[in-house]
Amino acid sequence: MRMLLANAEAWPGFDTTVEHLKNDGPAIDAMVSGIARVEREAKVRSVGYGGWPNMLGEMEFDAGVMDGTTREVGAVGAVPATLPVSALAHEVMKHLPHVMLTGAGARRFATERGFAVDEVLHPDSKRVWWERLQKEMSPQQRAAFPDIPLAPLSNTITDPERVRDTTVFLGVDAGDHIGVVTSTSGWAWKYPGRLGDSPIPGAGFYADSRYGAAACTHTGEMTMRCSTSRSIVLAMRLGYTLEDAIKFAVEELAELKTGFLAGVVIHALDAQGNHQVVNYRCDEEIRYWYWDERMAAPELRVAAAIGT
Repeated sequence: MRMLLANAEAWPGFDTTVEHLKNDGPAIDAMVSGIARVEREAKVRSVGYGGWPNMLGEMEFDAGVMDGTTREVGAVGAVPATLPVSALAHEVMKHLPHVMLTGAGARRFATERGFAVDEVLHPDSKRVWWERLQKEMSPQQRAAFPDIPLAPLSNTITDPERVRDTTVFLGVDAGDHIGVVTSTSGWAWKYPGRLGDSPIPGAGFYADSRYGAAACTHTGEMTMRCSTSRSIVLAMRLGYTLEDAIKFAVEELAELKTGFLAGVVIHALDAQGNHQVVNYRCDEEIRYWYWDERMAAPELRVAAAIGT
C-alpha cells in the first residue's frame, strides 16, 4: 500500500511526494523531490535555507537517503553552499562506492554532479545569529572573533526557536519498496563540523522493505548513542509489533543518564501498513503528516506523547 509519513515541517513538499507516489513513482525519487521543496522554503526554520547557522555564522547541512529494498545508503554531512542537500545524498548513493561524504569533499562532489554554489544563509538568520552571539561575548572576544575558543559559548547561546528538528520522509511506493529521506540544518549555533543523527544510518534513519522503517528528529546526540532507528527495524525483524518495537527503543533512550538529554520524536512504519509517531519528552505538542492511498487528502495528526 502506497503511504507517506513525515514531520509537520514537511508541508512545503508533502503534496509533491504524494502526487509522485500516486503516479507510481519510486519512493526515494518521490521523497527527494518533495523534501527539496522543504529545503528551499525560508519559513521552515529547521532545514535548508530557513535554518540557523553554526557558531561561526555558516550554514552546514546534513542529509540521508536509504532504499529499504537494496539497503543502499547515501549520506552527506556539514555540507556548505548546497541545496537541495537531500538530492546530493541521493547522488552519493547512485554514483559513488561510498556511503557518506562530508564538508569540502561533499561540496566538491556537488560541483561534479552539477549542483550550483548556493547562497544559503538567510539574512534574518544572520542578523539573529550575530545579535545572540554578541550578547555572550566580551568586548575583547568580539574584537578577536572568530579566533576565540568557541566551546564555552556553545553552552550559553540559546536556539532562538528551540529548533532541534529534522525533516524526515518515510514512504512506501506501489511496488511495496520502503525508503527514508532526511534533511536538516542541525542545531542553531552548533559547534562547526557537528553532525547530528540525520545523516547517520541506523541512528537518524533506517529502512528495510521486509519489515519497515524509522526516522528520528530532535536530539540526535541521544539516538546516535542508542542506534534508535536501527533498533526499531531490528526489533520488528525479531517479531516485535511496530508499537512494541518503538517501546523497546524508547526504553533504551530512557536508560541514558549522562550527556546531553532532551526530547526525541520517533516516526516509524511497518511493512503491513501500520505507522506510529511518538513524542518522547518533548515539551511541545508534536504533529506529523500522514497519507495513504485510501485517503482523499493528507492529514496533519498529533503524535502520542510518552515520558513527559
